[in-house]
Amino acid sequence: MKRAKLLVLPAVAGLLVPLLAGCGSSGGKDGSQDPIVMGSTDSIGTLDPAGAYDIGSWTLFTNTFQTLLRYPNDGSEPQPEAASKCVFTSQNSTSYRCTVRDGLKFSNGHALTASDVKFSIQRTIKIESGFGPSSLFGNLDRIETPDDKTVVFMLKQADATFPFVLATPAAAIVDEESYPANKLSTDDGIAGSGPYALSSLQRSGGRHHRLLKAEFTGNANYEGSIHAKNSKFEVRYFPDSTQMQQALEKKDIDLTHRTLTPKQITQLGGEEDRGIKVTEAPGSEIRYLVFNTKDASVQNVAVRQAMAHLIDRKALVRDVYKRTAEPLFSMIPKGIPGHINAFYNAYGEPDRDKARTALQKANVSTPVSLTLSYTSDHYGSATADEFAVIKRQLERSGLFKVQLQGKQWEDFQAGYNKRKFQVFGMGWYPDFPDPDNYIAPFVGRKNFLKSPYQNGDILNNLLPDSRRQAERSAVVDDFTKVQEILANDVPLLPLWQGRQYIAHRDNINGVQWTLDASSTFRFWELEKGSGS
Repeated sequence: MKRAKLLVLPAVAGLLVPLLAGCGSSGGKDGSQDPIVMGSTDSIGTLDPAGAYDIGSWTLFTNTFQTLLRYPNDGSEPQPEAASKCVFTSQNSTSYRCTVRDGLKFSNGHALTASDVKFSIQRTIKIESGFGPSSLFGNLDRIETPDDKTVVFMLKQADATFPFVLATPAAAIVDEESYPANKLSTDDGIAGSGPYALSSLQRSGGRHHRLLKAEFTGNANYEGSIHAKNSKFEVRYFPDSTQMQQALEKKDIDLTHRTLTPKQITQLGGEEDRGIKVTEAPGSEIRYLVFNTKDASVQNVAVRQAMAHLIDRKALVRDVYKRTAEPLFSMIPKGIPGHINAFYNAYGEPDRDKARTALQKANVSTPVSLTLSYTSDHYGSATADEFAVIKRQLERSGLFKVQLQGKQWEDFQAGYNKRKFQVFGMGWYPDFPDPDNYIAPFVGRKNFLKSPYQNGDILNNLLPDSRRQAERSAVVDDFTKVQEILANDVPLLPLWQGRQYIAHRDNINGVQWTLDASSTFRFWELEKGSGS
């Protein structure tokens, strides 16, 4: 029998508070070593996996919680982690069985069983946080746990992508004795079974209680396939990338992860004589606009199509992102099966006359007034410049009158969850490298964007058909049709596809292994060597 619930003390604003969590080495160096210190401009809210669906939060969860499966360094197919084995047990891919690894414990010493797995996923679905990943489990019918080691997932329809979902932090396994079943945890602690334990954190004062610092040590109770190359890790959160760059140059931090401006990437790339390197990797991040198709300003598809005719992606990535990104004409980026340039095929190069014709045919009066909303503190400081350029491009045509609205991440999330925005900008870091993950989260019946857009052919035919295909290269035709429908209806408008950049001191080794196919950062791959 497990022990009674362990109460984790909440952090007091502005103070560094130790957390009740197991600490120790995780196959890395001596516990007395200095931590590797990473800088980030991410804004982190809850530490509860049921309430966060953003890359910054998932970076923390990946390193502190286990999932049944995980992505290895050298591939995109999920491999066992908290599970010793997972297999489909029905020919139609509607029953998926996992066996939990022996000897697993949470950082607080509690045993991890099949019951915790079931509890974790069911609570995410039950809570259905507007900021959480419950939408990824829309095809899950029920979970059965015939014994402490066995978990059986029964799906509503065949879904070859379900193992990919189980490898994401949406399926992070939490201790059922430490987390409430019907609401998000308000404790600033983590009771996970991953390779690291959260040992202390610091938040600012004020309404948002911004996270300033999080310290991690190797989880002494960890049992899994990860062999950490360090035993201490620290993340410091900066209000802007300028302060983060200064901290790197002053050797206050060892590396940066999200988000440097294009200008900073170029500048830091020329500072090797100061002991700084920039590592570049291919990226599957995308940026896009979301339309509230029920709002009067953009309800008419002709308005959305006119914007598709006007926005100049090439100028956007040239002038704002200094070619550290590339234009994107599909919701499915390059490098993912099924990618086609659907929006370029439909709209071609920017063309004011075609935009005006589309509005005239629909009897839409011009200029069309609308508000573009964006988050001012989540995707990097270049976001404001990006939206200023989009505003100029639209207004230069004489067909639109645009107001810009920047909001902090917490307020921004609340706004789009309540459909307060007419058009808003979002970024997407894939949960897993499959075309399904660039479509279903945005247009499903319970999509995380709270978009009212629904298309019966996509939901009832194309997505279900594609999920029956275990061989994912066979889904190209289905996703070609999906992208053509989206290009015609324009509930979303892709803008650009990014690359990944990490600036680091030259004594930090293993950087090339830190990012997986979903852009989630692996603390455990880094170690300190000799350098400037």
